[in-house]
Amino acid sequence: MKVKSANFIKSCADPIEASGGAFTPQICVAGRSNCGKSSLLNMLMGAKLCKTSSTPGRTRLINVFEVRVSAEENTSVPEKFYFVDLPGYGFAAAARQDAEEWNARTESYFSAAAADIAQALCLMDIRRDPSDLDKTLINYFRDMGVPFTVLLTKADKLSRSQAGNAKIKIASSLGLARDNLIVTSSLDKIGREQVLERLEAVISSFCE
Repeated sequence: MKVKSANFIKSCADPIEASGGAFTPQICVAGRSNCGKSSLLNMLMGAKLCKTSSTPGRTRLINVFEVRVSAEENTSVPEKFYFVDLPGYGFAAAARQDAEEWNARTESYFSAAAADIAQALCLMDIRRDPSDLDKTLINYFRDMGVPFTVLLTKADKLSRSQAGNAKIKIASSLGLARDNLIVTSSLDKIGREQVLERLEAVISSFCE
């Protein structure tokens, strides 16, 4: 699958605005506030549409992006899908009220958009052990029946052997098969084609 173009559609404070048939199929993107989510989304879309910041916790709304694609070998893939960028979680410096609002907004989104989600991408920094919040999110996806893939970000910070060992360790910690984790780097574009291939497969299956 090749990305032809990508465009920012809207920012939503109300989770209902980010769900529904107008934005189908959806690939929702979740992760800790400092895991490099915006940079990785920009890499996948081939455009700097997500604002990046050295200060975590800046994304407080649900952002929707339209991605137009071509898939020459698979005609069941639609001409477009939507990335839904969820607010980051686990930002310790956030006020408690803000954190509670972010959690409520995200949970409301999953409840409203469950039928539109082809895949959830859960991003984690490959250099860090999964936190309790990471594990809670994975278990939430399992309980809700939301298909998901874990993307391990910032692989350029490690050697190839270190990244391989980290993948094995994180997979074991999460109780996942290794093929459900993809090593990525937005800086070196590691994993981009592998992620797009995964998305092509899940979107195709979702639209059958």
